[in-house]
Amino acid sequence: MEECKIKNLYDLDETIARDLLEQYTYPWEVLPHISEYILELGSKLPQEEYNKIGENVWIHKTAKVFESAYIHGPAIICKDAEIRHCAFIRGNAIVGEGTVVGNSTELKNVILFNKVQVPHYNYVGDSILGYKAHMGAGAITSNVKSDKKLVVIKNGTDKMETGLKKVGAMLGDNVEVGCGSVLNPGTIIGKNSNIYPLSSVRGVVPENSIYKCKSEIVDKK
Repeated sequence: MEECKIKNLYDLDETIARDLLEQYTYPWEVLPHISEYILELGSKLPQEEYNKIGENVWIHKTAKVFESAYIHGPAIICKDAEIRHCAFIRGNAIVGEGTVVGNSTELKNVILFNKVQVPHYNYVGDSILGYKAHMGAGAITSNVKSDKKLVVIKNGTDKMETGLKKVGAMLGDNVEVGCGSVLNPGTIIGKNSNIYPLSSVRGVVPENSIYKCKSEIVDKK
């Protein structure tokens, strides 16, 4: 499971949550601690840069938040982020610098690194998206198994218990997810990989690869 480790998926210089991520080996281990980390970090953010809105929502003064967007705390919206029309942030969300959260996109218990784009009708729950990761229109993370059992990370014959009922997707840096794709619970996509549109993805997709279907994952050239 070496390729699933935080150090192999993410450039930690590209997130305000670096101190949190450095405490763990695998990204799903971070999920239960996002809320408390936001509360701790938010109270330390410089007031000359961030406005505190409502209950435990910190928004950078350069961020653009549409009036129709809804943000429930705890949440941190970083520098130059854009929260567009009817975005729905349900709480426990860190939105990185220059990130776009688009029309009707829903976030819950997530870390979005800098320059992430989830711009059109996306659901991202219990997930971590790396630097410049992009989800095409209608692409979603599925974070609960249909049988409601605990999520297991599977990489070929290797398996790792998460101990969690809710685990979405862990996208490495520069991952591109095609329109209309579903990332099933516990999906891990290595950095610089592409997912074809309308894919149903589960398990581990190696870095620097193209996912065409379950039986056809090729090296990127």
